[in-house]
Amino acid sequence: MDTLNLFFNLDIMERAFGLLLDGFWMTLLLCAIVLPAGLLGGLAVAVLTALHRPWLTRLLIVGVDVLRAVPPLVLLVFVYNVPPFAGYKISEFMAVLIALGLNSSSYYGEIFRAGVESVGRGSWEAARSTGLTWIQTMACVILPQAVRNVLPDLVSNTLEVVKLTSLGSVVALHELMYAARSAQQITFNYSPLILAVLMYFIVLWPLVRILSRLEHRQIAAR
Repeated sequence: MDTLNLFFNLDIMERAFGLLLDGFWMTLLLCAIVLPAGLLGGLAVAVLTALHRPWLTRLLIVGVDVLRAVPPLVLLVFVYNVPPFAGYKISEFMAVLIALGLNSSSYYGEIFRAGVESVGRGSWEAARSTGLTWIQTMACVILPQAVRNVLPDLVSNTLEVVKLTSLGSVVALHELMYAARSAQQITFNYSPLILAVLMYFIVLWPLVRILSRLEHRQIAAR
């Protein structure tokens, strides 16, 4: 019974709910900014790579490789702690946005690039033969096919980005995990952490189901 109260104390969950709800809204706000920024950044990487400018391609490869090789936590700590040495104070919220935005852009960029490369050369040639410009061909013909080809990967990476928002607790950003840890330290009980897990589950479970359906549909189409 003591173990049950330590992890599933409904009274503590009820008292901590308001604090966790504030953190939950912050998590949603982070997702609402980081996900579009990451998608746009990744799309820009893929489009610029498709230009086939050797110097630009090499620069993008180096940048993407560095961002993918550096752990997101290390990147966040670097972004948050280094600017003050140059005389710039950066808020916890902005540090998380920058770190997760850069990290997600690198992964989305590789996914989009793979999608663009999966489109056959015939689609390019057919579109250009109708008089479409390179930009029109990319936007109207290539990208729709590329997104369809890598849609499961895009959804999967989106799941990871949402989960990475919990790293904000490292720099004391009042997101869901930080709120749960704070409530746990105040109450000396793990029930707020269990409540946080349930709240994450409510957000992520629909995406997990969507990803599962997309993967099964892609397998059936082969």
